[in-house]
Amino acid sequence: MRERHPYFGLALAAFGALAITPDTFFMRLTDMDGTQLIAWRGLSNGTVFLLAWLLSHRGRIRQDLGVLSSPTGIAIVLVNMVNIALFSFGIAAAPVSIVLFAAASMPIFAAIFAHLFAGERSGRATWIATLAVMTGIAIAVFGRDAGGVGFNLASLVGALCGLGVAAALATTFVTIRHHPALPVLPVMGAGSLILGTVAAVSLGPEAMFRGNIWAALMSGALILPVSFAALAYANRHTAAVNVSLLMLLETILGPAWVWIGIGEAMSPWEIAGGLIVIVSLAAYILSVGRQTATA
Repeated sequence: MRERHPYFGLALAAFGALAITPDTFFMRLTDMDGTQLIAWRGLSNGTVFLLAWLLSHRGRIRQDLGVLSSPTGIAIVLVNMVNIALFSFGIAAAPVSIVLFAAASMPIFAAIFAHLFAGERSGRATWIATLAVMTGIAIAVFGRDAGGVGFNLASLVGALCGLGVAAALATTFVTIRHHPALPVLPVMGAGSLILGTVAAVSLGPEAMFRGNIWAALMSGALILPVSFAALAYANRHTAAVNVSLLMLLETILGPAWVWIGIGEAMSPWEIAGGLIVIVSLAAYILSVGRQTATA
């Protein structure tokens, strides 16, 4: 096999990270509520993932189905459904910046879950970063907004949804790391398709087709699958720490897209809290990367 350029993995990770940054902007453009977002994102994203799996794993479909129907496979399908639901409801109900700041804490949850359930060592840096990240989220949520108004319940809901997304993603990644036979594409695709189908049936045809469907399809059928594939493939060609660092681009640029596109600006408190979250996570990821390199 032809050897790749040393920067190939970095370039692929950067492409994947940049590709996902407008996702929340297109979610806003849909003008849909949380259930509609779940329906369209679940159906389109799930269909693309499952088609990709059927085309790329034709020789091991029966084997993958056996693993998928195991207790671990079913659990991760359910966790992925929770992830989709919380992210959709969070973006529909709360400021995009708050949800993304909270969801960015995924590496912290992954370290804690690996420590609790897989016996992996969790150093002092994890707990320091956890405290710093939670402090930044609290500042963003409970600080006064740009109009001088106090606490906003929607911000708290968004932060809780984002933290739930981070916990769900961390559960998925830790489980996949410790169960390499678990097929990623059908696990992600099945959860998306099941939840999308349930949401679509609950809505009915009339409610389902309200809003800007093209924006929902851009998000669910194009942005998510393309970025996911690029980031997953990048992990084979560059260190995981590089991918994690580049993923912070979504936390920075996601709110920027929404602000530029539809004028949803961040308050000074959200900016201050977000900076604490981003800097703390970057320092933590670099610290873990150095420890891994010297281990």
